[in-house]
Order: sequence, then C-alpha cells, then structure tokens
Amino acid sequence: MKAAQGVRLLLVDDEPHILQFLELGLINEGFEVKTAPDGASAIAIAADFKPHVAILDVMMPGMDGFEVCRYLRSEETEIAVIMLTAKDEVDDRVKGLSIGADDYMVKPFSFDELLARIQARLRNQFPGLLGEVRCGPFRIDGRRKEIRHRDEVLELSPTEYELLQYLVINHGLVLSKPMILDKIWGYDFGGEENIVEVYIRSLREKLGDKEHRIIRTLRGAGYRVDLL
Repeated sequence: MKAAQGVRLLLVDDEPHILQFLELGLINEGFEVKTAPDGASAIAIAADFKPHVAILDVMMPGMDGFEVCRYLRSEETEIAVIMLTAKDEVDDRVKGLSIGADDYMVKPFSFDELLARIQARLRNQFPGLLGEVRCGPFRIDGRRKEIRHRDEVLELSPTEYELLQYLVINHGLVLSKPMILDKIWGYDFGGEENIVEVYIRSLREKLGDKEHRIIRTLRGAGYRVDLL
C-alpha cells in the first residue's frame, strides 16, 4: 500500500503534455488524480471530486488560476492549493498567497520538488492521510492516532496527541501560544493560555525530556521541537 493512497489531487493546466506528465507520475505515487484543462472545468470537477490538493496553473485562457483559487477558498472547503507559473514575478507570488494559495512553484520545476511540496501540504493539513509520517525519531500514525518516539509508543490523551503532532510536523519552527491555542483548542477557546504550559509539561515528562532539549521554550516567542 502506498502512503498516498486515498489522497485526491486536482491538476489544472492548459498544456496537455504537462497534465499528462504530472498525472502519470502522481498516479504512480499512489494518488487519485483528476485533471482539468481550464478553470471552469476545474471548478465543476472540484465540486464532486472534493480534492485534498489542487495544483493550479496561473496563466490559463478564460478563468485563470487566481480566479479558481479565489472560488475554492470562497467555498470554505478544506483544500491545499499549490499554484504554478512560468513567471518568476514577486507580484504574482504575493497575489496568489494573498487570495489563499498555500504554496507557489515556478516553471520549470522537478517532479520530485512538486512531490515534496504536496507531501508538505498534506503533513500540515491532512496528516492522517499519509499513514505514517516520519520526522527524525518520531513516527506519527494518523490512522491509529499513535505517535512513537524512538520506536516506543507514547501513551497520549487525544489532546496530547494533537499537540505533539502539531509540534513535530512543524519541527524547527517557533510556534507561539496563540498559534497553538488556535490550532489545538480553537479560536473561540475561553480558557487561559497557561493550559499550553500544562500540556507541554506533560509531553516533556512522557518524552523523558527533562532538559527541554526536544521541546524547547523560547522565552517571549513560544515553543520549538528539535529532532534529536
């Protein structure tokens, strides 16, 4: 069974040879793939297909990639959007990100780079779909809701699992308390920020992280996981 099985991708590009090349490669990786040659077709397909990731070419006749991205975001669907362009223009990148794109790639690009970008978006937005995600000494099994550290299964509550998964997937990045609260407890959480400290303390105990070398505290900034 391939790790990408069950992940739906929508490819949108008006160049048939690019669509065919990417479609064959991504199907070979285990993804379920649908293609569209233009923006209008992409929107019609997305309504039924409900892709996890949409890969949109910017420059298309009629409805361009920006318009498709804007429409997908207006539907409030949980979807990752990667935009493709032949122009390495800062304004294009800013526009795409400002209307809700999650990532941006400039043509020509390697297939391996695109695959890495797709997997990065899935780890962040749909970690359970990838089966086991490996990050250094951590193994996150999204289907079993289980995390292993150095091959030992951690006994975690549901909230501890969600928090550690979030920290590990974003290893190397500093995550502030407000970011953690919003992601794990929701924007309307009415409790105190120190609940984050309570759960971090519990995770450190279960990881044997007495010296805080795995989950580091950056005073005034937040927390960062280092893969030791």
